[in-house]
Amino acid sequence: MHISLKAEPVFYFFKIPITNSLIATYIVGIFLVLVALFINKKAKLIPSKFQSLIEEIIEFFWNLCQSVAGENAKNLFPLIFTFFIFILLNNWFGLLPFVGSLGFYEHHGEEKIFVPLFRAATADINTTLALALVSVVSLQIFGLKKLKFAYLKRFFNFSNPLNLFVGILELVSDFAKIISFAFRLFGNIFAGEVLLTVITMLIPILAPLPFMGLELFVGFIQALVFSMLSLVFINVLAIEHHG
Repeated sequence: MHISLKAEPVFYFFKIPITNSLIATYIVGIFLVLVALFINKKAKLIPSKFQSLIEEIIEFFWNLCQSVAGENAKNLFPLIFTFFIFILLNNWFGLLPFVGSLGFYEHHGEEKIFVPLFRAATADINTTLALALVSVVSLQIFGLKKLKFAYLKRFFNFSNPLNLFVGILELVSDFAKIISFAFRLFGNIFAGEVLLTVITMLIPILAPLPFMGLELFVGFIQALVFSMLSLVFINVLAIEHHG
């Protein structure tokens, strides 16, 4: 059994390593685009069962965003829902039977190491770090768009020493959000994959089933936590006026 903390390169494109997590990202991204195109093409005034299911999911999340952001929900919903559905599908992608089991062997000296073709994108720190950066950068963009240059007083307020100190704390806090977002998501998903791998190696038949159910739940919760925290931070710290 070989467990790698970093995503393994599967092949190289003009000397650029294409990792197994990047391949999974492309698969999930293409799937989401195809589903969106299909829904757009097949949407009807009298919805089918599939369309009704999609509408129920979107309406549930819209109501959730509206309960947190109020009138700002219409501007934040596209970003927040994209976070949720992209992270959720990538979390669950790692639970598919062929993920982690389909691959090839590489020889490193006398050692033979198995390299899986697919790895959940959220089990790669590069992906979770990128998502965290998008979230925190979006916070700044929404703040500047709503409050213009007055938003910068959140970080640089020279009216008195106390406000200046608080501004420095806010700046450090935003950098800390990047680390917190990235490692929380990566740690939970990667730990779940390691747990399933170990249990499957020890007792391969029925023992992994309860843990699969647990990881389905954890994948949903982690997607929801990332999305809701992004929504709260953007709404409270960036869009609402500061006293």
